[in-house]
Amino acid sequence: MPTGTDPMTTTPYAQRRARVAQAIGPDGIALIPTAPEYPRNRDNDHLYRHDSYFYYLTGFTEPNAFLVITGDGRSTLFCQPKDLEREIWDGIRLGPEAAPAALGVSAAHAIGELDAQLPKLTENRDAVWYPFAIHTGLEARVGKWLERVRARVRFGALCPEQQRDLCGVLDEMRLIKDAHEQDIMRRAAQISARAHVRAMQRSAAMLRAGQEVREYHLDAELLHEFRQHGSQYPAYGSIVAAGANACVLHYRADAAPVRDGELVLIDAGCELDGYASDITRTFPANGRFTGPQRALYDLVLASQEAAMAATKAGARFNDPHEATVKVLAQGMLDLGLLDKNKVGTVADVIEKRAYFPFYMHRTGHWLGMDVHDCGSYVEPTEVGQTSERRDPLSGETITNRPSRILRPGMVLTIEPGLYVRPTEGVPEAFHNIGIRIEDDAIVTDTGCELITRDVPVAANEIEALMRG
Repeated sequence: MPTGTDPMTTTPYAQRRARVAQAIGPDGIALIPTAPEYPRNRDNDHLYRHDSYFYYLTGFTEPNAFLVITGDGRSTLFCQPKDLEREIWDGIRLGPEAAPAALGVSAAHAIGELDAQLPKLTENRDAVWYPFAIHTGLEARVGKWLERVRARVRFGALCPEQQRDLCGVLDEMRLIKDAHEQDIMRRAAQISARAHVRAMQRSAAMLRAGQEVREYHLDAELLHEFRQHGSQYPAYGSIVAAGANACVLHYRADAAPVRDGELVLIDAGCELDGYASDITRTFPANGRFTGPQRALYDLVLASQEAAMAATKAGARFNDPHEATVKVLAQGMLDLGLLDKNKVGTVADVIEKRAYFPFYMHRTGHWLGMDVHDCGSYVEPTEVGQTSERRDPLSGETITNRPSRILRPGMVLTIEPGLYVRPTEGVPEAFHNIGIRIEDDAIVTDTGCELITRDVPVAANEIEALMRG
């Protein structure tokens, strides 16, 4: 592996590989494939997206590649060889000859040599580390490589006695974002915020002009802004939900009409250089909230503000959710979504989870290379501390473990919501209103940095933007 003053040892990818080498021990070996290509239909593949773990350690985006890290600090890349004929069709390949200098790996070979080289690299190691239950067929391939090592034990070869899950090591590394990662995520958030602004303004402008507006019109604005500013693709399938469609949590942008007087919920974010953003805004299609819409919107925003205040280093991952639920529960009672004569006090609403018909998801998730990023939600230092509770809705017995302690550099979403389907006893003015407000937050020493507020969130500011 390059050492000393070689600049390739100072790249984030080289530093991460060095951390993996240290974690697996001097006699360990780590195997990390990238993602395969997937056929979309005849003679056509889905748009390719690399494996996140692989990219985290290499910065390499080509398909059909494989990384090996050994405990002595060496890294070996297997990748597609140069092939002028294929490159005419599929694009220029880096090739194994150029890979060491370009990526800072110790050695590189053609991917066709993988089955021949892996037994040699694995021989005399004490443990084989690889991501469990992610890459179909990888366990079987590891087994075949180990069979070939065992065939050499009569010649003095030692076969690894352990197979270890590399996900735990990499998940802990990826959970804390370094300055390089935070910078990319801020830029991704800025692009996504501009896309939301563009969609809001297009909705109001088209309705003012008397034009028909469909969900796909607004989706087109998002995609335009993503690509206009260098994003490779959306971080996930964009949700553009008009009217009652907003009460479907994972609704996808489709062809439903966007009607004057209804709300539109857009949950969309771009991916930039391997990192996701994730923003949700709910806005009036014509740029003006009605009274009932504003009442529910302000309640959701107040619950988000409570969650933001609870998001800080030293707090628990569950604290923002609990802060959100407390505000929403009080608001549901005040607005008549819940009948206090039937459900009781705020404390009763929370204990019985009576809020669940209107708010059925958590308030956040980790964010990073994957939109629902890796990393345990349980505090590792307290994983053995368990308690049991009985869920009041399902009756299921649930084992609780202490929630993760938030630390600077963790990135999570803060996304409360309310979804009001037509229900007996619920004021009709609130029927078919779905609202979610979502921002991305970097945990800091003093609180959290919201990186997605280039798109307004206060109702008055949204209305002013849509008038412009």
